[in-house]
Amino acid sequence: MRPDKHRELVVGPDTGPEAPFPLRLNGKVVKGFGRGSKELGIPTANIPIEGLSVGGHEDVESGVYYGWAGLNVDENGDSIPYIDGSDGNDEQKKAGSNGDHQQQRAKGTVWPMVMSIGWNPFYKNTVRSVEVHILHSFPQDFYSAHMNLLILGFIRPEYDYVSKDSLIEDINVDIEVARRSLEREAYAKFRAGDGYLLEFGEEGGHGGDVAS
Repeated sequence: MRPDKHRELVVGPDTGPEAPFPLRLNGKVVKGFGRGSKELGIPTANIPIEGLSVGGHEDVESGVYYGWAGLNVDENGDSIPYIDGSDGNDEQKKAGSNGDHQQQRAKGTVWPMVMSIGWNPFYKNTVRSVEVHILHSFPQDFYSAHMNLLILGFIRPEYDYVSKDSLIEDINVDIEVARRSLEREAYAKFRAGDGYLLEFGEEGGHGGDVAS
């Protein structure tokens, strides 16, 4: 049950993520339970839970997390095509020969995100799920798009709720916590990072690399 206490609006040390963070998780966006937009007014992009076990993180605590999400779609949710530097123009080929790997991958967009890993006890789920709310309003769904997640911190455990309204209230606080926490320089810098968030191969993702 949710504790009745004041919630901090910034979580995680100001100096940056501490172990076990950052965590990487990626996969294709799949259709979830259909409750995010319809019942809660908070759309989610779900990826298969198998990523946690494949990456050795099946024991990660259920709860709410925050970080960055990279997608191979634009701000409208439209797919961004794969770019093959070998078939591009002279400038693309030149960039490719200079080691610019982005010329040979689908470029995408990076957004702040808040995500839930767990059973969602309010709805009494029988399977664990990974549900991601991206802090951007897309005008359409983007199922089958590839999503790379960089998880930088833990917000709270998952709770059961006495009402849907109290659940929605907590999720909206989670969103604000994620937004404020990621604004700090030590967390904002991960948006660019080592390029992982925008690494999309010809098939749209990292192949077998599901989590790390």
